[in-house]
Amino acid sequence: MQETGIKPLTPFLKNLGILEGTAHWNLSPEELATIAVRNGQATLATSGAIAVDTGEFTGRSPKDKFTVKDETTENSVWWNNFNIPFDAGKFDGLYRKMIQYFSGKEFFVRDALACADPRYAIKIRVINEYPWSNQFAYNMFLRPKQEDLATFEPEWLILNAPGFRANPEVDGTRQHNFSIIDFKRKIILVGGSGYTGEIKKGIFTVLNYVLPHQRNVLSMHCSANAGEQGDTALFFGLSGTGKTTLSADPNRKLIGDDEHGWTEDNVIFNFEGGCYAKCIDLTEEKEPDIFRAIKPGAILENIVYKKGTNEVDFADGSRTENTRVSYPIEHIHNIAVPSIGKNPKNIFFLTCDAYGVLPPISKLTPGQAAFHFISGYTAKVAGTEAGVTEPTMTFSACFGAPFMPLHPTKYAEMLSRKMREANVNVWLVNTGWSGGAYGVGKRMSLKYTRALITAALNGALDKVKFVNHDVFGVAMPTACENVPSEILDPRNTWNDKNAYDEKATFLANAFNKNFEKFASFANDEILAGAPRTKVSA
Repeated sequence: MQETGIKPLTPFLKNLGILEGTAHWNLSPEELATIAVRNGQATLATSGAIAVDTGEFTGRSPKDKFTVKDETTENSVWWNNFNIPFDAGKFDGLYRKMIQYFSGKEFFVRDALACADPRYAIKIRVINEYPWSNQFAYNMFLRPKQEDLATFEPEWLILNAPGFRANPEVDGTRQHNFSIIDFKRKIILVGGSGYTGEIKKGIFTVLNYVLPHQRNVLSMHCSANAGEQGDTALFFGLSGTGKTTLSADPNRKLIGDDEHGWTEDNVIFNFEGGCYAKCIDLTEEKEPDIFRAIKPGAILENIVYKKGTNEVDFADGSRTENTRVSYPIEHIHNIAVPSIGKNPKNIFFLTCDAYGVLPPISKLTPGQAAFHFISGYTAKVAGTEAGVTEPTMTFSACFGAPFMPLHPTKYAEMLSRKMREANVNVWLVNTGWSGGAYGVGKRMSLKYTRALITAALNGALDKVKFVNHDVFGVAMPTACENVPSEILDPRNTWNDKNAYDEKATFLANAFNKNFEKFASFANDEILAGAPRTKVSA
């Protein structure tokens, strides 16, 4: 076995069973990018970032994400369509096959951390088949000090081999690709898919189990930033709803763009060390911070170049609508160091409403906040998951059901308690459609969404009159600086008011139908936060 780079003092790979090959330990992003380009696995864009193609999968594959069911998880995990049980014996067989797969190959090892609050940090070792996947791990996880690498002892191990294909009949998977978590052995296996999001969401799932279940810390699928006075804001939402875009505010320090914890002593901390942003239709004018973060060290995924050049055509979604860029958080110029904030003063639930029913912003009561958090309504946008080509209604509990191993009420109860203790304002923001449903109306203006959020953050909305939505009961402001008043009530934006009323009733019924499975866990206040219509027969 040949080993280069900064490796641990212990013979880790030999103990693991990898006896042959070439292992590159903790290489710099520059070294990894050079190897990826040299191997023909990446190209160099004019920005200095490398561009890669993730292959067959350009998004996550939730149906192929599994959790080992054993005495550790049997009675604690909420088994469902996202938390799919996997046999421990089958896992062990796949693990041994993957170890054998790495033997004799050139591969890349990365030591990393998750959780910016050192009290909750976990140590991670990632073994990647490809150099650019290893660079992704460098970007997205927290980076230990160089002097600590020789004595680094990981708590969790990730084996990532896009070229390894499972045999479903033998290995117990659904198809050749898989992402499997074993909480007892603290190992994550990712095979058959080059989509790097599977790596980061694997650790997110781990933290969503460990922190609330064992450490009494609320884990959240949200971005976070802080104002000059330290006022923290949280932005919950699924991929494509605007978490990364809206938290990258030049006037506020970015804490993180996707995954955070909220401690008992009121600390908000980032799980990650980087950002993973959608870049379809990206422009410097609309999203200057993200655009300028695309430079040496960044990784572009599944983009298309302008013909005859290495200049990215961000408007080209022919490869996938889920074009992505990964970069260290330091590529954003205005960040919190360390990635930690105080008790939040404002929480925003971001939803991409494909039906054009919900207001661009509305204020929620505590009961409505709990109802909408448990519901987690949005539209899955094109490309985020395999097979999604246009916005599709979905309810994803806690705005992140695919990554939540515990029952949604566990997270909802913790959030409700913390919201009350912090006396936080909770807002529902529609980043989806206005003036009609998808195909008829138009996507909400990012300019207006930013103006509404700014007004909520600086208290300007506290000074205006609110009216309640007839169906959803949420409080809508009647005025906001730099925003046309006629768009604040979505019904006003529809030419056919009866059509709006019908669509609002349709969506409300869908909300209530979805909530039926949670109703027995909800108190009267939460139930009162539901839309004011009955589920039709």
